[in-house]
Amino acid sequence: AQLLLLHTLGRADAGRAWLLAHDTDAIAPEALARFSALCQRRAAGEPVAYLTGRKEFYGLALQVDARVLDPRPDTETLVDWALHVIAQLPSPRIADLGTGSGAIALALQSQRPAARVIAVDASADALAVARSNAARLQLPVQFAHGSWLEPLDGHEPVDLIVSNPPYIRADDPHLAALTHEPLSALASGADGLED
Repeated sequence: AQLLLLHTLGRADAGRAWLLAHDTDAIAPEALARFSALCQRRAAGEPVAYLTGRKEFYGLALQVDARVLDPRPDTETLVDWALHVIAQLPSPRIADLGTGSGAIALALQSQRPAARVIAVDASADALAVARSNAARLQLPVQFAHGSWLEPLDGHEPVDLIVSNPPYIRADDPHLAALTHEPLSALASGADGLED
């Protein structure tokens, strides 16, 4: 609720201290209506990142919406691992499969400017979000539309493949709480391992 209130008031970066310092300020009726609508959407399970249009990932402010999975903080451990694996390579070539918002690819590119990162996704909508993030962050990630490794066929070999693929069983009861996120980024067949 505090994040949504800060967003509504145009103070997304101010933090909780700002709210405490302004706790007696009046809220304009229009802002209160917007805040109430956002709270209702959140109560219905919509991720805060979709409501505000942004998510912090590995120090990068990403724009996200319902076309992509809401990047999870625990995925940052994958970025840490990848950086460790390529630490000794001067100009590694990296493929991020199923890039979604581009979170992993962009984080790697931001940490290793000499790397050549290509981000692949089967969803043209997801690639539009990732491309927009790359342009706004001025990170030279390349993008390819297609299924998993298909777009890389015939291209230069890569030093590292990273991915956070869908891994939930299609009938998993937890999916009921994730209805606002793209199912193709979460579930992968009867055993969760189809992709």
